[in-house]
Amino acid sequence: MATTTVLDRPVPTDPVRTGGLRDPQDVAPLRVTAWRVIASEWVKFRSLRSTVVTIAVALVIIIGFGALAAGVVSGDLTRPTGPGGGGGGGGAFASNPTAVSLAGMTLAQIIVGILGVLAITSEYSSGMIRATLAAVPRRLPVLWAKVLVIGVSTFVVAVPASFGAFALGQAILGSGHNVTLSDPGVLRAVLGSAAYLAAIALLGLGLGALLRHTAGAIGALFGILMVAPGLLPLVLPSGWVDSIVPYLPSNAGDSFTAVVPKSGMLSAGNGAWVLAAWLVVLLGTSAVLLRRRDA
Repeated sequence: MATTTVLDRPVPTDPVRTGGLRDPQDVAPLRVTAWRVIASEWVKFRSLRSTVVTIAVALVIIIGFGALAAGVVSGDLTRPTGPGGGGGGGGAFASNPTAVSLAGMTLAQIIVGILGVLAITSEYSSGMIRATLAAVPRRLPVLWAKVLVIGVSTFVVAVPASFGAFALGQAILGSGHNVTLSDPGVLRAVLGSAAYLAAIALLGLGLGALLRHTAGAIGALFGILMVAPGLLPLVLPSGWVDSIVPYLPSNAGDSFTAVVPKSGMLSAGNGAWVLAAWLVVLLGTSAVLLRRRDA
């Protein structure tokens, strides 16, 4: 006797697509876009434990050193009558309440510079850069995404740190010895310090992309920021000092992070342009070499 089988689910009538990654509908969600490259670099940046530790150390140094310096000079400080209490850039903390609060910036610049170096040299040391460039064959979007992530992240962290260090330092100095953000040049110095830290992080990123070696890039960063400003005036002919030393990155940064630039230094606006030129040249050279060299 014949039997009849009844299906409990309908048989699909639509044709099954067999195109795989050759099908535009499947390729579209995987297409490399600028936003996806930025998101990828952001995930790599924030997921590293060293990033969190480095930023935390930088925050402690910026605020802690400012408070420590304010506590040391508190009672000995006489508020000068210069613009913003700046005292004309005499160089001593005791004559510049704003510089007292931002004393931690000198050390913090090395820390954020190292953060910028590690953002790219760690990929070269681990070999991850080959996977990154295989996913983004045009290469340059990777570098620009790192620039955006490092620059914005550092600036976003540095702004509240700068204002926090300034507020705490001025509170410790006390009324009659402190300055306020409304005094001439003070707000520019506080915001300029945050912008300077972001610029130094990008300087480290540029050196890391150029040298591809962590120790070498950190050594070059330390030499440019800490050694060259003190050494070059001693070894260069006197006629060259004024033509070279003010244009070093740290001295260019001093021109807009100080309430009143020191004698012989660039103006605040010119200092900002010079520091920006350093970044353009360094990152531009890194971009050219990134396209020409093997990973």
